[in-house]
Amino acid sequence: MRILFLGDIVGRTGRDAVCKAVPGLREDLAVDVVVACGENAAHGFGLSPRLCQDLLAAGIDVITLGNHAWDQRDIIPYIGGEPRLLRPANYPPGTPGHGAVLVTDARGRRLLVVQVMGRLFLDPLDDPFAAARREIEAAPLAGPPGRGADAILVDVHAEATSEKMAFGHFLDGRVSAVIGTHTHVPTADAQVLPGGTAYMTDAGMCGDYDSVIGMIKQPATDRFVRKMPTERLTPADGPATVCGVVVETDDATGLARSIQPLRRGGRLHETSPGA
Repeated sequence: MRILFLGDIVGRTGRDAVCKAVPGLREDLAVDVVVACGENAAHGFGLSPRLCQDLLAAGIDVITLGNHAWDQRDIIPYIGGEPRLLRPANYPPGTPGHGAVLVTDARGRRLLVVQVMGRLFLDPLDDPFAAARREIEAAPLAGPPGRGADAILVDVHAEATSEKMAFGHFLDGRVSAVIGTHTHVPTADAQVLPGGTAYMTDAGMCGDYDSVIGMIKQPATDRFVRKMPTERLTPADGPATVCGVVVETDDATGLARSIQPLRRGGRLHETSPGA
């Protein structure tokens, strides 16, 4: 199975770039399933139902959220009825929505997508390690027919690189891929861990990199220089770079054969996996 995972989609320029790119990427890279983090898609803060529908219609199979999950309040009554939209699985019981979903590709293979949120420098939610283990045990890799998953991808939405790395090693050999989101900067550590799990600390963002993590430079910089509140941060609207990774899994084991970074358009040096 070939899985395309796209990092945090930021603002209109990120949305437009992703919606334009995904159909071609599916074909050019022979991608079976597309997963993307959409938690910054609505003007940098959260995701609205309409924008969720737009991203799904563009060819994204599963959308994850994160610490901005509830910024657009109309997502709260919507999320429970759209299983392809995930919020972190380690929100407390009773929180609307779901933290995992099983999706089926065109060949009938099942991909389990799980999202958890880290606790270092973010809201102290329930234990993300226990939440991930619970979701994986419900549909284990290469498990019994009708219950197991052919591949498992875990999106770790976290601030601290150490927490994400610990997650990769914690799940090594039990999932196909652990990919980090949230910091909006693509890291250079894409690798297959010793147990066969593909790992990358952060997939980067789909947005304008002539910015401060996707936001217009001056107000964001002033917050650091002056240490005073500024106007509300607004997404930069220059040409976007679409950032993510392509993971290829072994159908027999569900473990990763390879992980390759993807960067297209905008300011960053381009790299594209081979089909």
